[in-house]
Amino acid sequence: MDYNYPQEAVENALIQKIEGMGNSAKQQKGLFNRDKGFIVFKNASVHDISEGTMDYIVKIERKSRKEKDETTVYLVINKDGANVISDMDAERMSRVKTFLSNLLPDVESANLELQIKAQETSVSKAEKKFKDLQDDQQSMEKKIRGLQDDLKTNAKNQENAQKEIDNQKQALELLRGKRSGSTGTK
Repeated sequence: MDYNYPQEAVENALIQKIEGMGNSAKQQKGLFNRDKGFIVFKNASVHDISEGTMDYIVKIERKSRKEKDETTVYLVINKDGANVISDMDAERMSRVKTFLSNLLPDVESANLELQIKAQETSVSKAEKKFKDLQDDQQSMEKKIRGLQDDLKTNAKNQENAQKEIDNQKQALELLRGKRSGSTGTK
Protein backbone atom coordinates (compact mmCIF):
# COMPACT_ATOMS: atom_id res chain seq x y z
CA MET A 1 0.00 0.00 0.00
CA ASP A 2 1.29 3.48 -0.86
CA TYR A 3 0.71 6.55 1.29
CA ASN A 4 1.42 10.17 0.41
CA TYR A 5 2.99 10.83 3.79
CA PRO A 6 6.51 10.66 5.25
CA GLN A 7 7.84 7.28 6.33
CA GLU A 8 7.98 8.22 10.01
CA ALA A 9 4.29 9.20 10.06
CA VAL A 10 3.21 5.94 8.41
CA GLU A 11 5.41 3.89 10.72
CA ASN A 12 4.15 5.65 13.85
CA ALA A 13 0.52 5.21 12.78
CA LEU A 14 0.86 1.53 11.94
CA ILE A 15 2.70 0.68 15.15
CA GLN A 16 0.22 2.63 17.28
CA LYS A 17 -2.72 0.98 15.54
CA ILE A 18 -1.50 -2.59 15.97
CA GLU A 19 -0.09 -2.00 19.45
CA GLY A 20 -3.41 -0.39 20.37
CA MET A 21 -4.97 -3.80 19.78
CA GLY A 22 -2.82 -5.26 22.55
CA ASN A 23 0.15 -6.42 20.49
CA SER A 24 3.79 -5.51 20.83
CA ALA A 25 6.22 -4.68 18.07
CA LYS A 26 9.78 -5.81 17.73
CA GLN A 27 12.00 -3.91 15.35
CA GLN A 28 14.50 -6.04 13.50
CA LYS A 29 17.25 -4.01 11.92
CA GLY A 30 19.17 -4.98 8.85
CA LEU A 31 22.67 -6.37 9.28
CA PHE A 32 24.51 -3.55 7.50
CA ASN A 33 21.91 -0.79 7.25
CA ARG A 34 19.70 -0.05 10.24
CA ASP A 35 17.01 1.58 8.06
CA LYS A 36 16.35 -1.64 6.16
CA GLY A 37 14.71 -3.45 9.08
CA PHE A 38 11.31 -5.00 9.53
CA ILE A 39 8.72 -4.48 12.24
CA VAL A 40 7.53 -7.84 13.55
CA PHE A 41 4.35 -8.48 15.52
CA LYS A 42 4.64 -12.09 16.76
CA ASN A 43 1.40 -13.93 17.59
CA ALA A 44 -0.51 -10.71 17.12
CA SER A 45 -4.24 -10.45 17.04
CA VAL A 46 -5.46 -7.97 14.43
CA HIS A 47 -9.23 -8.51 14.41
CA ASP A 48 -9.69 -6.26 11.36
CA ILE A 49 -7.79 -8.90 9.35
CA SER A 50 -8.20 -12.24 11.11
CA GLU A 51 -9.86 -13.67 14.22
CA GLY A 52 -6.82 -15.69 15.30
CA THR A 53 -3.24 -14.76 16.07
CA MET A 54 -0.66 -14.54 13.33
CA ASP A 55 2.76 -13.09 12.76
CA TYR A 56 2.62 -9.74 10.97
CA ILE A 57 5.85 -8.63 9.36
CA VAL A 58 5.85 -5.05 8.13
CA LYS A 59 8.38 -3.17 6.05
CA ILE A 60 7.89 0.56 5.67
CA GLU A 61 10.09 2.54 3.34
CA ARG A 62 10.22 5.83 1.52
CA LYS A 63 9.38 5.44 -2.14
CA SER A 64 12.52 7.19 -3.35
CA ARG A 65 14.95 9.92 -2.42
CA LYS A 66 13.05 12.43 -4.51
CA GLU A 67 9.66 11.44 -3.14
CA LYS A 68 10.26 12.08 0.57
CA ASP A 69 6.56 12.30 1.39
CA GLU A 70 5.58 9.06 -0.30
CA THR A 71 5.84 5.79 1.58
CA THR A 72 5.23 2.18 0.68
CA VAL A 73 4.10 -0.40 3.23
CA TYR A 74 4.76 -4.09 2.65
CA LEU A 75 2.84 -6.55 4.81
CA VAL A 76 3.64 -10.24 5.17
CA ILE A 77 1.33 -12.40 7.25
CA ASN A 78 2.67 -15.70 8.55
CA LYS A 79 1.08 -18.51 10.48
CA ASP A 80 3.41 -21.23 11.79
CA GLY A 81 6.20 -19.98 9.50
CA ALA A 82 4.11 -20.14 6.30
CA ASN A 83 2.94 -17.14 4.25
CA VAL A 84 -0.82 -16.97 4.72
CA ILE A 85 -1.55 -14.28 2.12
CA SER A 86 -1.12 -16.65 -0.80
CA ASP A 87 -3.77 -18.96 0.73
CA MET A 88 -6.27 -16.22 1.59
CA ASP A 89 -9.62 -16.05 -0.10
CA ALA A 90 -10.88 -12.83 -1.71
CA GLU A 91 -12.87 -11.79 1.35
CA ARG A 92 -9.83 -12.03 3.69
CA MET A 93 -7.61 -10.26 1.14
CA SER A 94 -10.21 -7.52 1.02
CA ARG A 95 -10.01 -7.26 4.84
CA VAL A 96 -6.22 -6.80 4.63
CA LYS A 97 -6.60 -4.06 2.00
CA THR A 98 -9.38 -2.43 4.02
CA PHE A 99 -7.20 -2.48 7.14
CA LEU A 100 -4.38 -0.74 5.27
CA SER A 101 -6.80 1.73 3.65
CA ASN A 102 -8.48 2.50 6.97
CA LEU A 103 -5.06 3.33 8.38
CA LEU A 104 -5.08 6.62 6.45
CA PRO A 105 -6.74 8.75 9.20
CA ASP A 106 -4.19 7.40 11.68
CA VAL A 107 -1.38 8.27 9.26
CA GLU A 108 -2.79 11.78 8.86
CA SER A 109 -2.97 12.16 12.64
CA ALA A 110 0.60 10.86 13.09
CA ASN A 111 1.80 13.22 10.37
CA LEU A 112 0.07 16.13 12.10
CA GLU A 113 1.81 15.19 15.35
CA LEU A 114 5.17 15.15 13.57
CA GLN A 115 4.45 18.56 12.06
CA ILE A 116 3.44 19.89 15.49
CA LYS A 117 6.66 18.57 17.04
CA ALA A 118 8.71 20.09 14.21
CA GLN A 119 6.94 23.43 14.68
CA GLU A 120 7.45 23.26 18.46
CA THR A 121 11.15 22.70 17.81
CA SER A 122 11.21 25.69 15.43
CA VAL A 123 9.46 27.87 18.01
CA SER A 124 11.85 26.69 20.71
CA LYS A 125 14.87 27.48 18.52
CA ALA A 126 13.47 30.92 17.65
CA GLU A 127 12.79 31.65 21.34
CA LYS A 128 16.31 30.56 22.27
CA LYS A 129 17.77 32.78 19.55
CA PHE A 130 15.64 35.70 20.79
CA LYS A 131 16.77 35.09 24.39
CA ASP A 132 20.41 34.96 23.25
CA LEU A 133 19.94 38.27 21.41
CA GLN A 134 18.37 39.82 24.51
CA ASP A 135 21.29 38.56 26.62
CA ASP A 136 23.73 40.01 24.08
CA GLN A 137 21.90 43.35 24.24
CA GLN A 138 22.06 43.40 28.04
CA SER A 139 25.77 42.56 27.90
CA MET A 140 26.40 45.32 25.36
CA GLU A 141 24.38 47.84 27.38
CA LYS A 142 26.38 46.91 30.49
CA LYS A 143 29.60 47.46 28.54
CA ILE A 144 28.27 50.79 27.25
CA ARG A 145 27.39 51.86 30.82
CA GLY A 146 30.88 50.84 31.88
CA LEU A 147 32.39 52.81 29.00
CA GLN A 148 30.23 55.83 29.88
CA ASP A 149 31.44 55.60 33.47
CA ASP A 150 34.99 55.30 32.16
CA LEU A 151 34.41 58.42 29.98
CA LYS A 152 33.14 60.39 32.99
CA THR A 153 36.09 59.23 35.10
CA ASN A 154 38.48 60.08 32.29
CA ALA A 155 36.96 63.56 31.90
CA LYS A 156 37.25 64.14 35.66
CA ASN A 157 40.85 62.88 35.59
CA GLN A 158 41.62 65.25 32.68
CA GLU A 159 40.08 68.12 34.60
CA ASN A 160 42.17 67.25 37.67
CA ALA A 161 45.29 66.89 35.48
CA GLN A 162 44.60 70.32 33.93
CA LYS A 163 44.28 71.83 37.42
CA GLU A 164 47.54 70.15 38.39
CA ILE A 165 49.21 71.56 35.26
CA ASP A 166 47.90 75.04 36.10
CA ASN A 167 49.18 74.71 39.69
CA GLN A 168 52.56 73.49 38.44
CA LYS A 169 52.76 76.39 35.95
CA GLN A 170 51.98 78.89 38.71
CA ALA A 171 54.68 77.33 40.87
CA LEU A 172 57.09 77.51 37.92
CA GLU A 173 56.24 81.17 37.30
CA LEU A 174 56.67 81.87 40.97
CA LEU A 175 60.08 80.23 40.91
CA ARG A 176 61.04 82.06 37.71
CA GLY A 177 59.90 85.29 39.28
CA LYS A 178 62.25 84.70 42.17
CA ARG A 179 65.10 84.05 39.73
CA SER A 180 64.64 87.28 37.81
CA GLY A 181 64.13 89.21 41.02
CA SER A 182 67.23 87.76 42.67
CA THR A 183 69.53 88.23 39.60
CA GLY A 184 68.47 91.87 39.26
CA THR A 185 69.51 92.80 42.81
CA LYS A 186 73.10 91.67 42.60
